[in-house]
Amino acid sequence: MENKRIHAALLSVYNKQGLEDIARQLHAMGIVIYSTGGTQQHLEDKDIPVVAVEDITDYPSILGGRVKTLHPKIFGGILAMRNEDHLGQLAHFQIPLIDLVVVDLYPFQETLAQTREHDELIEKIDIGGISLIRAAAKNFQDVVVIPSFREYGLLKGILANNAISSLEQRRQLAARAFSVSQAYDHSIHTYLAGLMPEGSLPLRYGENPHQTARYLGDLDECLDVLCGKELSYNNLLDIDSALSLMSDFHKGPPCFAVLKHTNVCGIAVRENLTEAWGAALAGDPVSAYGGILICNAPVDEATAKAIHPLFFEVLLAPGFEEEALNLLKTRKQRILIRIRHLPVSRTHVRSAINGLLEQDPNEHHTRREDLKPVTRQLADKELIDDLIFAIHCVKHLKSNAIALVKGQQLIGMGCGQTSRVDACRQAIEKAAAMGFDPAGSAMASEAFFPFPDCVELAAKAGVAAIAQPGGSVNDALSIQAADDRGIAMAFTGIRHFKH
Repeated sequence: MENKRIHAALLSVYNKQGLEDIARQLHAMGIVIYSTGGTQQHLEDKDIPVVAVEDITDYPSILGGRVKTLHPKIFGGILAMRNEDHLGQLAHFQIPLIDLVVVDLYPFQETLAQTREHDELIEKIDIGGISLIRAAAKNFQDVVVIPSFREYGLLKGILANNAISSLEQRRQLAARAFSVSQAYDHSIHTYLAGLMPEGSLPLRYGENPHQTARYLGDLDECLDVLCGKELSYNNLLDIDSALSLMSDFHKGPPCFAVLKHTNVCGIAVRENLTEAWGAALAGDPVSAYGGILICNAPVDEATAKAIHPLFFEVLLAPGFEEEALNLLKTRKQRILIRIRHLPVSRTHVRSAINGLLEQDPNEHHTRREDLKPVTRQLADKELIDDLIFAIHCVKHLKSNAIALVKGQQLIGMGCGQTSRVDACRQAIEKAAAMGFDPAGSAMASEAFFPFPDCVELAAKAGVAAIAQPGGSVNDALSIQAADDRGIAMAFTGIRHFKH
């Protein structure tokens, strides 16, 4: 039978986050809860009825808690196939069926990220938990396995269906369980085999929880992490993008930028840092939530007060005034980083097709003399400044990309689109959605216009000037479209693809 209802659950977790809600729901549905050790104590402290594992096994937890659930009366109830032979054996040995196993493993990876104390690491190697996960996953035909607290949302979906799971749900959770097991074992193997080179920082997980990850390098050489939670893989990717972006703005007047998923979503230059922050945030206050912030000047108290209400992951700055730092540190999870200096990268390397791709970094910084006018209408000084600003923004957006800038402020962006015209449309619509009028703005494209459609869209929005690399066989059509509509256009001769 594909659909199975949960009747009995075994709960054994290290991280108790969200456990109470799950356990209360199980109890309310009449599902028997088995548990032991710290999990049992946690549930009993919440007045949630629990059957102790020791009451099933008639054997106490021994060896300082190293052996609790490793017993035939536990694993028999998980691994038993629901056929006459196996069920008969369970009855004979008085072994209860278990059809839900909820585990969250000892935090070996997290501990490895914090210490190299061997004895402490060895004690964080989970044996019973990983065995429960693998046993339940093997028997997914009949058993639901929840291999970490991150899967509680999936379990809640099953419970909402009267605790009935489909075979496909159980199969997917089993696959997830073996992924968790693989990542966990890989971290242990890497440590015990001595495969962690100097400068290797294990991370909790990679881009997603089922991926293992580590950072190889010397973060402290260029950055000083002042406070906050442990840096994640995604934090490091975003920080790298933020530092790369600021390399094009760090020598100028006060500049503030906001990034999300490695793309700049707000950036502005103003006379002081507080005003720059306000203008950068206005570019996309929705995306700024949970974002990465970076600026090119020390954070003063006034700027800190303006930033403080926002939830953000990381703030990077050349420095922090004492009052500013004390205020921002009151949110314990915030990561505050002092930039010692911008990192210098001689090469960019990424894996590809059973090997590596290596290239020089894109360090081209556009200057006024790089802009070659190609239309009758010429951009004035203010528009040229905005064009250069827009080029430096679009350079750091995923292709295909368009940036709209007005008054040294990013007011709209389109990125990661499979067609340039879609990126153009997205940038214009984004500006309008954020309350900006694109009329009189400067537009930059990181690659040439293959057709005049982007110029036509820009003209309808009132864009005053456009910068693009040029080099298309249809350049003449785009230039003619700009001339017909009174738009100033300049070619740079430099493409800024980013994949």
